[in-house]
Amino acid sequence: MKNEQLVNILNEIGLTQNEAEVYLTSLSLGPTTILKISKSSQIRRTTVYSVIETLKNKGLVHIKPDGFKQLYVAEHPDRLDNIIESKKRSLEKLLPQFTALYNLKGGESTVKYYEGLGAIKNIYETILDPLKPGDDYLVIGDSEKLFMKTDPKYFDNFLEKRIKSRVKARLLVTNTEKAQHMKKYAKNMNHEVKILPEGSKMSVDVMIVPQKVTIFNLDEPISAISIENKAMIEMHRELFEIIWQSLSK
Repeated sequence: MKNEQLVNILNEIGLTQNEAEVYLTSLSLGPTTILKISKSSQIRRTTVYSVIETLKNKGLVHIKPDGFKQLYVAEHPDRLDNIIESKKRSLEKLLPQFTALYNLKGGESTVKYYEGLGAIKNIYETILDPLKPGDDYLVIGDSEKLFMKTDPKYFDNFLEKRIKSRVKARLLVTNTEKAQHMKKYAKNMNHEVKILPEGSKMSVDVMIVPQKVTIFNLDEPISAISIENKAMIEMHRELFEIIWQSLSK
């Protein structure tokens, strides 16, 4: 006996076409054999055997010994609620991941990957243009690695542009000679600097501006990831503030 509406409902909760038809056939026949299920459902007997196994694993069929035979019995349809509840619990566990994907959907957010020093310079070429005087320009990283081990002349020129832009620059940097110089002349360089605790090592630099968060890997191969997403920007800003407030001048 086939009821297309019932088959469709079972498909919607996760049963395959064969599973739905074998379950409904077993339900209508009561305790029965594989042969009878096969004839009634018009599904090959070898297929019915494998389908019964999956239905057993899903808790929808059990075996009832009958002398030397085995009868197959469909569980009460109440068991279908268990499948739905199980799927609901799985969805609830994964919902934060779905939400994260939603927050990064196209049009509202973008994630871009850059590789090579030239690509990194292109990021710096465009980073200041959208900023207005007073906008936050926050950096966590190793100034020595950026200025001395890549292209010192280019990044010194960028620093001059950043100073003239009058953005609200604050830097959290590891304790290097370059960092101490930037801290000593902070007023002239239009920024505030705090030195990270002795022994701090930064394998990446993080730049936070109102429009994006960019994470730079300055070890070979040089690369960067730029994230334009309000939630991610705010999270990195909050982390910056927590570290900033925890450090003395």
